[in-house]
Amino acid sequence: MARSGVVLGDLRVQVLERAGGGRSYTVVWPDCTVDAEADSYLRPFEGSGSQKTYAYSLVDHLRWRIRERLTTETITMRDLHRYMGAVGAQVPMPYGQPWRVPPQRPYGASALQVAAACLKGFYLNACASKGVNGELREALAVTRLPTRVDRDRALLGHVKTSMTANPLAPKRPPRRRHPKMLPDGAKEELRGVMNTARDEMVLQWLSDTSLRPGGLAGLHLMDLHLRENAACGECKGPHLHVCHRWGNPNRAAAKIKPEWKVADGVITGGEIYRASPAMISSYFKYMTTEYAKYATGHGMLLIQLTGPNLGEPWSADAARGMLRRAGHRAGLPGRITPKAFRHQITNDVLDVTNGDSMVAKAVGNWASARMVDEVYGHPDLHSPEFTAALQAVWGEDE
Repeated sequence: MARSGVVLGDLRVQVLERAGGGRSYTVVWPDCTVDAEADSYLRPFEGSGSQKTYAYSLVDHLRWRIRERLTTETITMRDLHRYMGAVGAQVPMPYGQPWRVPPQRPYGASALQVAAACLKGFYLNACASKGVNGELREALAVTRLPTRVDRDRALLGHVKTSMTANPLAPKRPPRRRHPKMLPDGAKEELRGVMNTARDEMVLQWLSDTSLRPGGLAGLHLMDLHLRENAACGECKGPHLHVCHRWGNPNRAAAKIKPEWKVADGVITGGEIYRASPAMISSYFKYMTTEYAKYATGHGMLLIQLTGPNLGEPWSADAARGMLRRAGHRAGLPGRITPKAFRHQITNDVLDVTNGDSMVAKAVGNWASARMVDEVYGHPDLHSPEFTAALQAVWGEDE
């Protein structure tokens, strides 16, 4: 049951353009009537990226439910496990006909976690609002004992006795301890194949910060405080504020959403990233050449330099594509992604600070120092310190 393009004769996700420039997502039937159950579940996520993610995950399940001739009143926990198996989870039971067939691929680990969370939230909401299927509600509303990590994360965690659990969620795979870094010498090779000042600036900013592509493409000129002692008073050195905005015309949005505001024309709050001298130099080169020539007054930092939308905001997907093509031109192995730069700077900061995860957390705006230590805080098997330690243990020191 492979599908591609716009689905007109089936349930589909409907995108709604909002007056403020944002987008909302709901599920509609072929006759364009809104699915009340899906809309009731999705509405509380208004204004967040989760609404889009859950909408597309939910519409896939609802199509499967129609094929299986099930409804909210009749579906069981066993049916939900069958669906999880049909989309890629390992379940110890027959799940019937596969749902995702070529050219579609089974869900990966992250997509399965999203699907499980979406199904639990949807059915708890739908069954409660309609007052039906109490057996399914009881099966979904399970709890578990808190772990040490749960207690550490929670305020007054020592008094916690239970945590919510999801019986549909597959077991999480072990966290990858060796994230994919840039190939050796990649930054120098990429600099040699950049075609525009904008692309050079993007490369420099990704190299010297841990910016995500959505945050970078969503920057406005007013977010940049590239001078000492800026009026915001939040950082003495040159820096920039990454602010989550719902209505960016290029649909770029920051992943993290700390509070921010504009007071007397000055941005405060958001995620703060320090700016290096090389970043500032590349910025002025771009602003005095390409930006000054093509910008159309929208106030965003990155603009398109070719095509029918010349001068309009440049998207995060376009930035990813630029890096991928530059990697091919430079003859680098694998696929060059913005995430690799984020991994690389975190790893480099740990190297120069002798493993200080608190500094690496602050530089990368990571959620916790524990995560940085778990993922990046492993020894380099080829470092002189590692070799010297082994030789000392083996008794080979001279």
